[in-house]
Amino acid sequence: MSRNVYVIGAAMTRFGKYPERGLKSLAAEAISAALQDAGIEPAALQAAYMGNAAASVITGQVLIPGQVVLRGMGIGRIPVVNVENACATSATAFQQAVEMVRLGAYDLVLVAGFEKLYHEDKARTFSVFKGAVDVEALDQVLASVKASGGDADKGRQRSLFMDLYARMARRHMERYGSTVRHFAMVSAKNSRHGALNPYAQFREELTVDEVLAAPMVAPPLTLPMCSPIGDGAAALVIASEAAMRRFGAERAVRVRSSVLASGWDYADDDNKETVPEYAAHLAYEASGLGPSDIDVVELHDASAPAELIYYEYLGLAPHGEGVRLVEEGATSLGGRLPVNPSGGLLRKGHPIGASGAAQIYELVTQLRGEAGARQVAGARAALAENGGGMLGADVAAIVVSVLTREA
Repeated sequence: MSRNVYVIGAAMTRFGKYPERGLKSLAAEAISAALQDAGIEPAALQAAYMGNAAASVITGQVLIPGQVVLRGMGIGRIPVVNVENACATSATAFQQAVEMVRLGAYDLVLVAGFEKLYHEDKARTFSVFKGAVDVEALDQVLASVKASGGDADKGRQRSLFMDLYARMARRHMERYGSTVRHFAMVSAKNSRHGALNPYAQFREELTVDEVLAAPMVAPPLTLPMCSPIGDGAAALVIASEAAMRRFGAERAVRVRSSVLASGWDYADDDNKETVPEYAAHLAYEASGLGPSDIDVVELHDASAPAELIYYEYLGLAPHGEGVRLVEEGATSLGGRLPVNPSGGLLRKGHPIGASGAAQIYELVTQLRGEAGARQVAGARAALAENGGGMLGADVAAIVVSVLTREA
């Protein structure tokens, strides 16, 4: 019998570049704060789902990062599941923990996403992203970027995914008439939101013209249209209804649905459902809610065009009409559907193993009414989308979750 599932604790570190701090330090900060937020002792935890994607490349910590982090905090014996799923790593850890509680295996589970992504050797950092495609077909990936007008071989001093997002942007511009200025409007909007978020990596506001005038990374993407490299951690405490009533009923947020889907054989074809659309449909169906019921969204804006395009994938706008949401200010704070009030990945930062859990942290904060200057008024239903990796023209892994505040 399926059970209701709740988030009763949530916390994160400020994202940024922390060359002096290790995985254990960052993760412990977020985990300790999440446990305190939930009002539980570590001994109450029955399992932990620990998300990390880049430690093997950046720090050399392989195979057991979750156990290493928890042992340093005096937490042991419980089942620890290490999760790696590209940029959807800690969103996947969240989804798996939610399902285990929903199915009755546990009552209290820890979810943590923690990452060291910054390195003085940029090539090492960017190699993480280069490995998030089918490496046996890498030549084909690079050829497809070139065929679309890009130059993925130039310099290699950037993430391959900026070339892939640039390809996505050019395709949307050609088919639907979106412009570089629309993408700059997304970046400027998220900079205004990020300026209100004490956990954001970048907090200065940018105008649309400043975004357009910034250095070009991969046409049409300028630097502020690309999410920054950084380190950080986020943690969540997931509870059954019985545990929620015992520990955290006053501030609990219900997980109405959380769906994990994987890329398969999607071709660059407008007539074929993408994996994000497929996952969103399942998440809406399982939650009993639809796009019109959502009050606030955190989505995976690793690039500014991705945010606009995902408006359409998530059913927030018809295909080709995502630009209208930007032009109308609908997705800004004060608009009818604020998107990325945290500042999104563009401003909050994108330490890939921590990004998904940080999205849930933001939405829990919003639904509790505790977001301060960036609070979305009257928020009762929220959606998170976190995708990672690339197969062909589609995302390799994606999690879409719907949360509500019912008290």
